[in-house]
Amino acid sequence: MILYPAIDLKDGKAVRLLRGDMEKATVFSDDPAAQALDFVAAGCEWLHLVDLNGAFAGEPVNGAAVEAILNQTRTPAQLGGGIRDMATIEMWLSKGLARVILGTVAVENPALVREAARAFPGQVAVGIDARGGRVATKGWAEVTDVDATDLARSYEDAGVCAIIYTDIDRDGAMQGPNVAATAALARAVTIPVIASGGVSSLADLRALRNCGAPLNGVISGRALYDGAIDLKKAIEVLA
Repeated sequence: MILYPAIDLKDGKAVRLLRGDMEKATVFSDDPAAQALDFVAAGCEWLHLVDLNGAFAGEPVNGAAVEAILNQTRTPAQLGGGIRDMATIEMWLSKGLARVILGTVAVENPALVREAARAFPGQVAVGIDARGGRVATKGWAEVTDVDATDLARSYEDAGVCAIIYTDIDRDGAMQGPNVAATAALARAVTIPVIASGGVSSLADLRALRNCGAPLNGVISGRALYDGAIDLKKAIEVLA
């Protein structure tokens, strides 16, 4: 399993939200690129980036911070938030991003996801953010009637390279991941699944590693910033 350190971007800074609430943001770094370099120095294989403002705006907002990270590191990075048309997808991939994450459009415009996955094989992932098993969109501000597992299954034949599954109620709360729901989703599809939300200890990482489902990796944010998880040890646990 791969550990994806998270850098969530709000107003040009690296922050963590509590359960997706933009009003409950803790700033951890005024220099996201420096934070990225710290994660790379600790040995991470990937970086997970989120443009939080962009998720609400529907277009890139923290582009300068993302570009600074891409320019200063050679580590592959995936980005979600505000990517809702082919031009934005093409723009980010041309700037050196390894993978785009499509969330809101995965619900609202599945044809775009399929078109992008065909155009950029191995570089298009789907982000499924759920509350109580139902998919949330537009920066988690709107909860739909779409079932998370049904949405994941609908992309089985689309050629997407991964699904990032986030349990919103666990995200940033340091209360542990929803292992059962994540494992169930991973068993329901053949697409590689990356777990996100609530990881707060090495024990949580072991629980995901040993859940019996073929998880590709896990995203961790607040626990790395707070020091609850040592990145080097976490990579060893998942190796």
